[in-house]
Amino acid sequence: MALRFEILKQDGAARLGRLYTPHGVVDTPVFMPVGTQGTVKAMTPEELRALGAQMILANTYHLYLRPGTEIIREAGGLHRFMHWDGPILTDSGGYQVFSLAPLRRLTAEGVIFRSHLDGSEHLFTPEKVVALQEALGSDIAMVLDECPPYPASREEVTAAVARTTAWAERSLAAQSAAQALFGIVQGGVYRDLREQSARELVALDFPGYAIGGLSVGEPKELMYQVLDWTVPLLPPEKPRYLMGVGHPDDIIEAVARGVDMFDCVLPTRLGRHGGALTPFGRLNIRNACYARDFGPLVPGCDCYACQNYSRAYLHHLVRAGEILGLRLLTTHNLHFLLKLTAEIRAAIARGELGLLRARWRERCGGNRTVLEAEGDT
Repeated sequence: MALRFEILKQDGAARLGRLYTPHGVVDTPVFMPVGTQGTVKAMTPEELRALGAQMILANTYHLYLRPGTEIIREAGGLHRFMHWDGPILTDSGGYQVFSLAPLRRLTAEGVIFRSHLDGSEHLFTPEKVVALQEALGSDIAMVLDECPPYPASREEVTAAVARTTAWAERSLAAQSAAQALFGIVQGGVYRDLREQSARELVALDFPGYAIGGLSVGEPKELMYQVLDWTVPLLPPEKPRYLMGVGHPDDIIEAVARGVDMFDCVLPTRLGRHGGALTPFGRLNIRNACYARDFGPLVPGCDCYACQNYSRAYLHHLVRAGEILGLRLLTTHNLHFLLKLTAEIRAAIARGELGLLRARWRERCGGNRTVLEAEGDT
């Protein structure tokens, strides 16, 4: 069995679970750091483990283009190639292909696109994407889907749902390895299309389900509404994965609605731009007000950066362009989200997720806008 999922406890719709994969057990809800090109930027695998990372995400599109999946296969698979012995989820690369809209075109077979690296032309079909992910050797693979932008017309989203279902069927038929393949629910912000997509994919009996096409520019409340429509339609005994979402409040709200898995580039990208996650929103360490601030980055945080370095020193490093500053901020941001998800798991175990959710809303509600304006990337 490529994957097994068990629910240990529920607190309302929230689930405390355990995901069994060929490369280890994952406690859920889980946040997966993003290692797009076979590395979580600025971090070693040992550092990720020390921070509490259980599972990471890599991207098929990027690894296909560079260094190439054949090189990774020759190296013994992605786990050995990148020196990570824990579970790996690979995205299909569909989002990257469709986000390069001027450089791609759809055919009956799949999608033809031009590389963002050298302009060379390539064809992704559902079958090829499955084969590429089998070559990578990931524990969980994603089907090729079409993720429409926001906003998109009803006609565009209807076509995307139909294509996503057809490609999901072809992906299942193409499987030849013991790899857990997840279907991806699309449908934009149209309730009936979300429900249609969910029904069609559930009928195909995937071992897990992702919710795609969110956190692409729509208002937060609309994202939560789409989750309210979609999550109850997914099989309760299977893992549910909300793709590309990593804001702390979004994770808490999605967990409360029954989501188990998350990934996002937010902690690493924010760190590279001088930003830090805090319980009250984002902090931009580049701001001049921190030049003589000798307190920790986030008081009370027990991460390596906060325990050993001041805001003034981090301000200096980032303003001077020193790599250490970006590494320390990335360390803090990953620690923040990984610790948050551990606290969420503990709260569900106690039956107190509602209390955590209320405390978070009260704590960050009044200051979030100002801090995000300072640190937004």
